[in-house]
Amino acid sequence: MTYSFKQAFETVSTCLIMKWRFEKNSFIVAVAIFLVEVFIAIFMHDAFVRPYGGDILVVILIYYFVKSFIQVKPLYLAVATVLFAYAVEIGQYFKLIEVLGLQDSKIMQTIIGTSFSWGDILCYTVGGIICYLVDRKIP
Repeated sequence: MTYSFKQAFETVSTCLIMKWRFEKNSFIVAVAIFLVEVFIAIFMHDAFVRPYGGDILVVILIYYFVKSFIQVKPLYLAVATVLFAYAVEIGQYFKLIEVLGLQDSKIMQTIIGTSFSWGDILCYTVGGIICYLVDRKIP
């Protein structure tokens, strides 16, 4: 028996407990949070909102952006998003931006970051918990 590409893709998607789709509401949330993040990056130069609020929001942004395209259980998505954020932070610990030769790019410094912080790890965890607690209640 031969499988078409579509059948193989559907089988893999089912095994991964996710389905591809587009959810407009999650995409709108992601875009709105992105705009808030841009506002924070440009206009907020304080010691609380930018470093902590921005890190919590970035996890929520990634969560809802991914949720826009993939239907998956909230717990799985929250854990995957937080693990991704941890990976980026670990990259900061190992000076990934310098390894990639992007240290002169202000945009990449903002996206990837330049310094490791346990506080960031805590903020990413808080963001993931918020996503899970909010999303598990929504059908």
